Amino acid sequence: MKVYRTKGGAIIEDGESRRLVEGADWSALVNRSGLRASLSAEAKTRGVDVAAPAPAELLAPIERAEVWAAGVTYYRSRDARIEESKDAGGGDFYARVYDAPRPEIFMKAMPHRVSGPGQPVRIRKDSKWNVPEPELALWISSAGTIEGFTIGNDMSSRDIEGENPLYLPQAKVYDGCCGLGPAILVADGPLPKTTKIALTITRAGAVAFAGETTLDRLKRTPEELVSWLMRDQSFPDGCFLLTGTGIVPGNDFTLQSGDEVAIAIDGIGRLVNPVA
Repeated sequence: MKVYRTKGGAIIEDGESRRLVEGADWSALVNRSGLRASLSAEAKTRGVDVAAPAPAELLAPIERAEVWAAGVTYYRSRDARIEESKDAGGGDFYARVYDAPRPEIFMKAMPHRVSGPGQPVRIRKDSKWNVPEPELALWISSAGTIEGFTIGNDMSSRDIEGENPLYLPQAKVYDGCCGLGPAILVADGPLPKTTKIALTITRAGAVAFAGETTLDRLKRTPEELVSWLMRDQSFPDGCFLLTGTGIVPGNDFTLQSGDEVAIAIDGIGRLVNPVA
């Protein structure tokens, strides 16, 4: 089952059935434990049959929730962080956090900084080295249960973070710093370890970078990450948690305005954002 946030309301897709729930409070609709059963009931009692949503109709699947992120959860990310921060002396604690019991978890975005399908993500004007970070995003209810999955793009300014790890919020949090979508996949259980995440960056009609990874390379389980996120925190409208990236372009690559970032995750779909 998938649920899309659109300009006309929420579209609940279950197999070949698509039902539009008009006027739905998105946050209230998706912030429920047992979301799959709840959406099935909503579709049956309030929904009307519709066609598949056009790409231009789709909005980011977020209204009032926060977006958080976990870092250094893949070995490739660990190596990249060490490399970018070696001159600032930060390499040692990126290696430590990869092996430490406590993960790196940070605030990523409020809804107004999130871009949906087809909407532009941004690179900072005061940065010269920028990359997208394709990630599996968990949708978590206010009760702390993982209720769904979507695609996340954790836009990052590597030169700012590499200059000093204390600059992480500036490297990660700014207007247009996060992409989410195209829908929330409400699955029966955890995604298979073989689930593939693929990134393609297109520039002037040609592929400038492509890479892929699988969830079996994620060092920490989604449940473990959520258990740390929920410690001494409350999320009245639920939250998203980006689970880290295993795809990092080489040190000679940086995004440019006009690039197109496409992220695909098995079972969820494809999130495409132009770069502003």
